[in-house]
Amino acid sequence: MDPHALIAEARVAGAAALDEHAGKRLLAHYGVAVPRSVAIADPATAREASAHLTPPLVVKAIAPNIGHKSELGAVRLGVADAAAVSAAVAAMEADARISALRTGYLVEEQAASGLEVVVGGLRDPRFGPLIMVGLGGVLVEVLADVAFRICPITEREAAAMLASLRGAPILDGVRGAAGVSRAAIVEVLLRLGGEDGLLLRHADALAEMDVNPLIVSASGAVAVDARFVLGDPPVGADGDRCDAEALGALFAPRAVAVIGASSSSTTIANTFIRRMKDFGYPGAIYPIHPKAAEVEGLAACPSLAALPEPVDYAYVAIAAERIPDVLASAEGRVRFVQVISSGFGEVPAGQALERELLAAARRGGCRVIGPNCLGLYSPRGGVSFSVAAPRETGCIGVISQSGGLSTDIIKRGQWRGLRFSGLVSIGNSADVSVTDLLDFYLEDTATRVVGMYLEDVRDGRRLFELLRSGSAAKPVVLLRGGRSRLGRAAAASHTGALAGEGRGWDALAAQARCVMVDTLDEFLDALLALQQLELRPARPTREVALFGNGGGASVIATDLFADAGLAVSPFPRAAKAALEALRLPPGTSFANPVDTPVRTLQQDEGRVAARILDIIYRDARPDAIVMHLNLAAFVGRGEVDPVENLMRAALGVQARYPGQAHFLLALRSDGSPELDASKRAYRERALAVGIPVYDELANAAVALAAVSRLEERFRAMA
Repeated sequence: MDPHALIAEARVAGAAALDEHAGKRLLAHYGVAVPRSVAIADPATAREASAHLTPPLVVKAIAPNIGHKSELGAVRLGVADAAAVSAAVAAMEADARISALRTGYLVEEQAASGLEVVVGGLRDPRFGPLIMVGLGGVLVEVLADVAFRICPITEREAAAMLASLRGAPILDGVRGAAGVSRAAIVEVLLRLGGEDGLLLRHADALAEMDVNPLIVSASGAVAVDARFVLGDPPVGADGDRCDAEALGALFAPRAVAVIGASSSSTTIANTFIRRMKDFGYPGAIYPIHPKAAEVEGLAACPSLAALPEPVDYAYVAIAAERIPDVLASAEGRVRFVQVISSGFGEVPAGQALERELLAAARRGGCRVIGPNCLGLYSPRGGVSFSVAAPRETGCIGVISQSGGLSTDIIKRGQWRGLRFSGLVSIGNSADVSVTDLLDFYLEDTATRVVGMYLEDVRDGRRLFELLRSGSAAKPVVLLRGGRSRLGRAAAASHTGALAGEGRGWDALAAQARCVMVDTLDEFLDALLALQQLELRPARPTREVALFGNGGGASVIATDLFADAGLAVSPFPRAAKAALEALRLPPGTSFANPVDTPVRTLQQDEGRVAARILDIIYRDARPDAIVMHLNLAAFVGRGEVDPVENLMRAALGVQARYPGQAHFLLALRSDGSPELDASKRAYRERALAVGIPVYDELANAAVALAAVSRLEERFRAMA
C-alpha cells in the first residue's frame, strides 16, 4: 500500500478525513497493530466476506464524517458469527441516520480486553507535528491527563511522556489489576511520532490524528479505532533568515542614523540621541532631517542615501505611513533599521502596511528590527535606549517582544546584579526573527545565558530545532506572555480539543535546552543564578542544605524547596554528629535546615560559619547550599560582620571542594533605608565573588529549581 496514494485518493473524493478502514491501513503501514478486518459494501456481501474472521467480531459503519459511532448506534460489539454480522449490517441499513452517512461497513475481530490509551497527533501552527498520549476513560475526558511532545520524539522522551501522566501508576497495575506493557505504548509513539514516523512523513497532509482507544495489555497494543483529519499544507514562515555573522554589526554598530529627531522640539528620537551621548557611544551619530543642518548639536543629513558613510544601525521614529518610502531610498547605506513606530501588523488595519514596509526595506537593502518595538541595548557597542543602564558588558543576551518589559528587564535586572551582552526589543518581529537573534546569541562568545520574553513565534519549528541542536550549549530561560489565551475555537478531533494554546510551548520546555518560568521576577532570578553559577549536568541539583538564622523561615523554606522539586533532607548521621561536636550555643539546630541564632554566628568573631560549612560540604555533600540571613537580627548585636565572614567562608570552602555544590545567598531586610543600603553593599560584594544574592528564600528556591531543570535537560540531551 502506498500511504501517499491513500491520502490522495481521499482528497480526490472530497473527504475531510480518512474513514476508519483507510486510517487503520495507514497505521498498519507504519507498524501499528490493528485488528484483522474486512470492508463490505452492503448486507448481501456481509456473510461471505466475514466468514474467515475469528469471533467475537465488531461491525462498524464506515464514513469519514462519523464522529462518535456508538452514539449513533453505528457500532456493534460481540457479534457471534457471519450470520450475526449480516443481521447487524441490515439493522444499520434500516437506520436512516446511519445509511445517510455510511460509505460501507467494517467487520473486524474484537480485540482482547486491556487498558484503554489515547494516542493523538496534530499539526501545531507554530511547532509543526505534535504527538499526544493519555490514559483513556475519565482520565482524558474529564481530567485532561495527557502529555504532548513536538515530533520527532526519542525513545527516552516517549517513556517520559508516560511517566509524566498523573495516572501513570495504573500502567503498572493497581488494586489487583494487571499491569500493561509500557514498552508497547512507547513503540506505538515512536512509529507515529518518531524520526521516521507517520506524523512527520505526512506533516503536509494530516491536520489531526486520533488513535482512540489503543488497547494495551501485558503483551502488546492494538489500535481499535482511528481517525485522521486531512489539512492543507502549512504556510511556511515569511522572510529570509538573517545569519548570526551579519547580526554582529547590530550589536557593535560603527555608525548610527536617527530618523525622527526634531531641530525645534523634543521627540522620542531626540531622547534617543541624548541617551546615546550619555551612554558614551563611540561612533558617529547622523540625524536624518530633510531641512535642518543640525539636530541635537550634530550635523544632519537630508536622507539615508546622503549619509557620508554606511551605517550599521538606524533608529526610526516617524509616522508609520512615511517609513516605507524612507527605507526604499536607503540605497544600501543602512544594514539594520529598528522601527519604533506602531500601526503595523499588530493591528488588522496595519497588516498591509507591514508587508509594504518589508518590501521597501528589501529595495533599500536593509533588514528590519520590529516594527512596534522600543530599541536596542548593547553595552559592547555603546548603544542604549534605556536611561542609566549598566555600561559594562555582561554575559546575558535577551530577546523581548515587549518594549516596556525590556526596560523592566534592564533596570530591575541591574539592581539584582544582572549584566547584559545585549537586549533587543523586537516587537512584531516581521523581518529579523526571534530565532535569528537566538542563533546569534548561541554563537556569540560574549553570551553565556539567553533570556527570551515571547508572546508568539512565527517560526517555532526553527526555535525547537535550535534549542535541540548540538550547538545549543547555553542555558535559555523563557518567559511566555499570553498563556491564558483561548485555544482554537473548534477542533475536528479529540486531540485537537485537548491541544490548548500552550501545549506546544509546554512540549518545547520538556524537550529542549530551556526552562520556562511564569513571572518577570522568576525570569530575572533564574538569569541571575545562571550568570553566577556553572551548570553541572553530570550531577543535577536535587539535595539542598539550608543554613541561616530564623527557624520559622527555615521551615517555610523547606516547603518552598519541596514545592520547587528540590529536597531539604536530614543530614546523614556523620554530618549531624560532627556539627553537634562543635558544641554551639543552645537553640542551634543541625538536622537540615541548620538553624543558627545570631549568637551562634557571632562565635569566634564569626568564623564559626566556615567550620559549619566545611562539615556540610565534607560529610553531607549536598548539591547546593542556600545561606539565609535576617539582617535585622544583627542590628545592635556587636561588631562582627556576619555577611563578610560568610563570604570568606563560602569562598574558602568552595576552593577546598571545587564544583561540589552551588552556593546561593538570601539576604532578608526589614525594609528600613539603613538595612536596605547595607544589603545593596553586601550584594555587590557577593556578586563580585560569584555568589548570587536573593531577597527571599522563595526567590532562591525558584532560581535553583530552574538551574536543576536545566541540568537535567542538558544531561538527558548529552
